[in-house]
Amino acid sequence: MNKPSHGGARAGAGRKKNSSGFKEQTKVLRIPLSLVDSVKSTLNVYKSQLNSGVSVSLPSDNAEEVFTPIFTSRVQAGFPSPADDHLEDSLDLNTHLIQHKESTFFVKAQGESMLDAGIHQGDILVVDKSLTPKSGKIVIAVVDGEFTVKRLHKYKGIITLKAENPEFEDIKIEGATELIIWGVVTSVIHQYV
Repeated sequence: MNKPSHGGARAGAGRKKNSSGFKEQTKVLRIPLSLVDSVKSTLNVYKSQLNSGVSVSLPSDNAEEVFTPIFTSRVQAGFPSPADDHLEDSLDLNTHLIQHKESTFFVKAQGESMLDAGIHQGDILVVDKSLTPKSGKIVIAVVDGEFTVKRLHKYKGIITLKAENPEFEDIKIEGATELIIWGVVTSVIHQYV
């Protein structure tokens, strides 16, 4: 007597490949119930960025370490001095810029609303989701589904996302405005060439 099969793969069952909106295969993952809303929110924001032209990337577990010499002497803006005597060690930018690898991602800045904070068009922002977004910190936020980088300001229960360029208005969070703080900016990578 054959018992009916209960489980395992069935032909034609399940979701079609690449049907999730992420433009790649997905994987089922068990997460604690207390984190479901947070994870869904993060994935929805990430998914919305795939079609918006904003570049978001996460550090890879298999990222190659790149070590560059670091010097102990300070760099003078005047006449140069021989630097070989001051060679100390080598520097891996991954360990220097990333404190919490599992919660850090990179975003390419767009626009000029944060120029006075030293953030220019095309700069790469290092963002840590594990840090508490405190007043005065520069954060990556989603306001009513729109991705932005601004300085967080909290005063007497009022939250404002402040621009660092007088040509741009601050964003006051009020009423039914939906705000998600996605992470705190820890570093800015700005190239001159």
